[in-house]
Amino acid sequence: MAKETRTYRDRAKYLIQAVAKRRRKIKTLAIAYKGGKCQICGYCKYQGALDLHHITGKKEFGIGDKGYTRSWEKVQTELDKCILVCANCHRELEAGLVKVLSPLSESSQMI
Repeated sequence: MAKETRTYRDRAKYLIQAVAKRRRKIKTLAIAYKGGKCQICGYCKYQGALDLHHITGKKEFGIGDKGYTRSWEKVQTELDKCILVCANCHRELEAGLVKVLSPLSESSQMI
């Protein structure tokens, strides 16, 4: 049997990589759950350019905050309070240039 050569420091690096992989997987699942494209303009080219914008209810946690991992069921509950938007549309929402008409229809309009 080979001698174990991993150190505690190696374990920490492994855990960081495992959490990053899990967060990417959760974001991929979240994007699919919310329809796979910006709910305002339809952008769908790059997952990294898609954001989740809270529109209803109190924000219990940010989906990707601090590297915490949560069950998919808890994430879905939080996703139900959000719409999926591209980075540009998200900035316009935050600036008040675009308004979401109804949380249920998830439609929007330009002002």
